[in-house]
Amino acid sequence: MGAQLNSYLMSEEARSQADFYLESLGGEIVSLKTFGEVSGTPEDMKEKVMHLSLMIAGNNILMLSDSFEQVVGNRSISLALTYDNESEAREAFTKLGEGGENKYPFALQPWGAHYGEVIDKFGVTWMITKP
Repeated sequence: MGAQLNSYLMSEEARSQADFYLESLGGEIVSLKTFGEVSGTPEDMKEKVMHLSLMIAGNNILMLSDSFEQVVGNRSISLALTYDNESEAREAFTKLGEGGENKYPFALQPWGAHYGEVIDKFGVTWMITKP
């Protein structure tokens, strides 16, 4: 039996973060559930996102949820996107970097691929590659 690995991001503003990724990478919201759909949810959490699933950059699933705790960026995990087309890769790199931090410019690397790394405005590290 096989398994599928998907990235699941804990957020302080999942709807805004999802909108940013849709604008940056293209795609659509596949599903959205709020905490208000569960009985007993505190009033201040009812509109918060319990589960949001995005289809981005082709057929890639990215999931998000609003966290009950403060979200702190984690540099030990990066999301890697590999593109067949250099201009699409460059555009994704540029859009994801808006309001964030460019760690490594998107450029041709000594190993022959185009590569760049950016930390988006939500603290998520993205590695963009075009082999």
